[in-house]
Amino acid sequence: MELLAPAGDLEKLKIAVDYGADAVYFGGEAFSLRAGAGNFSGEEMNEGIRYAHDRGVRCHLTVNIFPHNGDIDAMEKYLKDIKGADIDAYLVSDPGTMEMIREIIPDAEIHLSTQANMTNYRAARFWYEQGVRRIVLARELTLKEITYISENIPDDLELEAFVHGAMCISYSGRCLLSNFMTERDANRGMCAHPCRWKYALVEEKRPGEYYPVEEDARGAYILNSRDLCMIRHIPELAASGLSSLKIEGRMKSIFYLAVTVDAYRRALDAYYEDPENCRYNPRWMTELEKVSHREFTTGFYFNRPGNKDQNYRTSDYTREYSFVGIVKNYDEAAGFAEIEQRNKMVKGDEIEVFGPGRDFFIQKIETMLDEEDSPLESAPHPQQTVKIKMMQPVRKGFMLRKRKEMQHGRKP
Repeated sequence: MELLAPAGDLEKLKIAVDYGADAVYFGGEAFSLRAGAGNFSGEEMNEGIRYAHDRGVRCHLTVNIFPHNGDIDAMEKYLKDIKGADIDAYLVSDPGTMEMIREIIPDAEIHLSTQANMTNYRAARFWYEQGVRRIVLARELTLKEITYISENIPDDLELEAFVHGAMCISYSGRCLLSNFMTERDANRGMCAHPCRWKYALVEEKRPGEYYPVEEDARGAYILNSRDLCMIRHIPELAASGLSSLKIEGRMKSIFYLAVTVDAYRRALDAYYEDPENCRYNPRWMTELEKVSHREFTTGFYFNRPGNKDQNYRTSDYTREYSFVGIVKNYDEAAGFAEIEQRNKMVKGDEIEVFGPGRDFFIQKIETMLDEEDSPLESAPHPQQTVKIKMMQPVRKGFMLRKRKEMQHGRKP
């Protein structure tokens, strides 16, 4: 199975590739369902594709909005502008967009977005006849249903499914709530995520008197889903007939991306090393819990989600660790790493250092220098460059994190 990772911008694409993705998906500057992500200019797209292809990683472009009439001319121009890019597949929701791609880029490989809500084998066969060669399944399917679909479609039609990340309360993302409440159309890439907001009940003749939907004075997060996580269930995913495991998160940080891709890479490698005897390693989950996340669920894979798969208490993330820096260069002879700071670091902090396919190690920041090699007590300025003496060798792209309760070298 392919490990497919999100790439919200060029830096994230490179991180996803370096940390073990087999393929990446990203959007251009228009017509993608993540308008809030950094996304890619034409130049950045070509650079990212070269970087990925040089390392054997496939590149999928999202063109998966539901366009209105006023979008068509601009979309046609956009497709003509990017037709020369060496894109491996186009991710599409709308049949009209699919038709435009086939007219402008005849040899394009078409993948059907999860937004198209594909839930049965007859629909899969229909899309296959339209030239689709991979379907991103609706999130509302069980493993049993996925297996049945896999057994009743052409052998060269691949199935892809989300296995990790945020879950949408609406049917495979087909939501009108954002449009209704903020005039930001979720189906055109501008979702305001009102499902994460706090709600209470108001009685018509008592304006301003708010009643909690649950017994909680803060209100209730009645639409707030937990995050999907299937890292415990790689063998079951493989047995279902899936070809690609997809991680959500084009708007997430490079820290989230590195940790999540690395954890699933290890889980997949462990499975394929010995499929019959593969065992879940709790370390994979421990790593995933170190990035910002909501409580986890297995979604629809094993049964229809119940009230335990919603978080009615808060829409806040669990954030036990801070991402404090990324290695830009390493002087092996001197043992100093050049670090781009991402959150405040202080001399004496205990940090964890990790990289692709490598277990983290723990050390204290004993020596920290500025760019002129003058000693520093702290690094408080966003993205400032510092040099830190490392206790073990590192490489470009390694990351530094610390427990929040250990900030400044002491517990609160």
